[in-house]
Amino acid sequence: MTDERQIIEVGEFYEMVTAQLESAFGRRFPRWVRGEVSKIYEKTHLYLDLVDAGSSESDSKRPVLNAHCWASQWNGLKRRLASDGAALRPGTVVNLFGYVDVYAPSGRIGFTVLDVDVAGLLGDVARRRLQLIAGLRDEGLFDANRGRPLSSVPLRVGLVASRQTEGFSDFTGQLLRSGLSFQVVLANTPVQGEAAPPLLATAIKLLDDQGLDVICLVRGGGSRGDLACFDDERVARAIAAARTPVFTGIGHTGDESVADLVAHTHAITPTKLGEDLVSGVSDWRRRNVVEPARRIAGATESVLDEASEFLGERRRTMIFAVRDRLRSEGRHLAALRDHLAIGARHVLERADHLLEASRLLLVAYDPQRRLAQGWSIVTTLDGTIVHRVGDVRRGDEVAVRVVDGVIAATVTSDERAEP
Repeated sequence: MTDERQIIEVGEFYEMVTAQLESAFGRRFPRWVRGEVSKIYEKTHLYLDLVDAGSSESDSKRPVLNAHCWASQWNGLKRRLASDGAALRPGTVVNLFGYVDVYAPSGRIGFTVLDVDVAGLLGDVARRRLQLIAGLRDEGLFDANRGRPLSSVPLRVGLVASRQTEGFSDFTGQLLRSGLSFQVVLANTPVQGEAAPPLLATAIKLLDDQGLDVICLVRGGGSRGDLACFDDERVARAIAAARTPVFTGIGHTGDESVADLVAHTHAITPTKLGEDLVSGVSDWRRRNVVEPARRIAGATESVLDEASEFLGERRRTMIFAVRDRLRSEGRHLAALRDHLAIGARHVLERADHLLEASRLLLVAYDPQRRLAQGWSIVTTLDGTIVHRVGDVRRGDEVAVRVVDGVIAATVTSDERAEP
């Protein structure tokens, strides 16, 4: 028979278990527990499942510890993890400080987290980062984007950045002040926080399809936590897979992310990245535009000087030739003038002689002179000169002009001269 005095109720059993656990591992006796995060869930409070980190991943019977961190404690821990660049993710090995608790209604033993070993977690983060770097290097992804051909004049710039950040202003300010015709296509994207990595990777892929000369990934300085998204494998692989050269300007001097390592080119700050872009385009412009233009201008000036000298010489030659021709033509015209003057004088003299001869001839044949010699001129009444006998008939009245007047007469007879 069972001794009824030795039988206890379930509630009493949990009271005994709780008392035993609390005496060794309770609120007054917190302990550090090491494990690998297998599941994590956050909604005001943090809930995570830890499995034994020393067991094989293929062991389906790995011990599991259900842990939680109440919001009052988790808010401060979360800020500290973020500032140090650490995060709790599945697969992360972590040291948690806390105490055991027993929840009898579900028959579950839990673990209340009071603190997180950030140093140990950072060590794990660094280890995982080194593993990622080694894996990317083994796949040849460090040189993938670096081998992409870069345009000689990268003026079409894709920009992955957050518009409200100083990094955005520092980078774009360099381009705006350069006076060069940069065309910037912005993918406005968060550059910190857990949501940033997939958005950054998507932004790079979208800009890669737009036929740009270069994609620039920029973010100003911050804590390791702020820059943690640029150590994300998704961002690194997006950069390595891009057909467009990807430039990075992340953080301050001394910061180097995995994104920097796989990028085509990286600068120490967004400002320096902007300066490098401007310097590259300015150098190309100087070599291919300014200096050739200066050489062309110099050569053109030399040609113009030579042409001006040639034209001056031709002008002087033409002036001398015209002057000599004018002098020669002047002498010729003077000779013609003298010859014409002599010829005119001879013509006038001959004309004078001809006029005199004509005058004498006219004088000789002057009718008045003939009338004075006894000649007369017979005309009809209408003034027609009577040349022959047949020009008048008997009875016609005629006028006979003599030296001192006119005699009116009537034809009474005619007598023709013998042939």
